[in-house]
Amino acid sequence: MSTNGSEGVIGVSDHGGWAVFVTASRDGTLLDRRRVELLDARLPKLPHHSEGQRLPIDKAVELVERVRASAERQAVNVLDSVTTAVPGIRGVALRECQPLPATIAERITDYRAQNVADWVMYRRALAAAAEARGWPVHWYDAKRVMGEASQALRVANLVAHFLEVRKSFGPPWNQDHRLAMAAAIASADSR
Repeated sequence: MSTNGSEGVIGVSDHGGWAVFVTASRDGTLLDRRRVELLDARLPKLPHHSEGQRLPIDKAVELVERVRASAERQAVNVLDSVTTAVPGIRGVALRECQPLPATIAERITDYRAQNVADWVMYRRALAAAAEARGWPVHWYDAKRVMGEASQALRVANLVAHFLEVRKSFGPPWNQDHRLAMAAAIASADSR
């Protein structure tokens, strides 16, 4: 699946504690795809939203800090694994982050913030690991990225392109893969 020597961008479709990575070149060639875990398996995936809500605030903050530290370590590891398969990485495309209160305690106690803080934590960990490598980070809007990728490839029907990719590489190929690939293509085109 990987094409050594090809340059690409890693598109990320993230979830609570895991993500789909699709690395694609500017011309829409799939270079790599994988599902990655974004933290140590022994830790809770949604500490702001779920587990932290059942703890005293000081213990909840400590839990979030442990999860954040694990996410930062794991972000380095998963980017290492992609660069082994595709040495010519030129950047990472991540979904835009919503603004959050300044402190972890505020994020845990603010209802709107606790619903998005875990996703933002994982995205920021991936962004920091990418920037430490000197890679640019492209923040994409999930509602617009399909149109941007279609425009970048100069195709009227991005769905047809994705069907060809799925035929060539087989399952799994779902909405996460399509979103991540579109983000990678749009990001690669903007460079």
